[in-house]
Amino acid sequence: MAQPALAAWVFLPFVIAISVWVSVSDMSRMKIPNKAVMALTGVFVVTGLVLTLIGTFTWSEYLWRYAHLVVVLIIGFIMNAAGLLGAGDAKFAAAMAPFIALGDWPSFAYIFAASILIGFVLHRIAKRIPPIRRATPTWESWERNDFPMGLCLGLAFTTYMVFAALYGGPAS
Repeated sequence: MAQPALAAWVFLPFVIAISVWVSVSDMSRMKIPNKAVMALTGVFVVTGLVLTLIGTFTWSEYLWRYAHLVVVLIIGFIMNAAGLLGAGDAKFAAAMAPFIALGDWPSFAYIFAASILIGFVLHRIAKRIPPIRRATPTWESWERNDFPMGLCLGLAFTTYMVFAALYGGPAS
């Protein structure tokens, strides 16, 4: 993987926490909080800067990763306008984008595709299991036909970061 392993290890605790927050929120309220998106962006700003200062990223790589955010945000807004995904999904995907090394985008696409299939199947199974339904009776995603894509985004993001931590490359 192109992502430096050290960067992935530094990002991983934040990625897990925020991804769980987003997944639970999206399943329970069918909304991804703006605070989660801003928190994730803030994590990249601070940790990315620290990783740059210690030499894990070059300054150009750190700064270019913000282009990932802009490109994914534009694509997400277009997809939202076309009714293909929610605005929260678009914003969260954009906030995730700087964390993903440019050379890893094809791998991330495969991870995301698998996460969509796994997330959809597990969500549909879970909503039919009475003990789970009793434990989460107010979750909106059980009753609606649309799908909490934050679940799959969080799963893909966490999976990518674990693979990058285990199999990532050296510092830039």
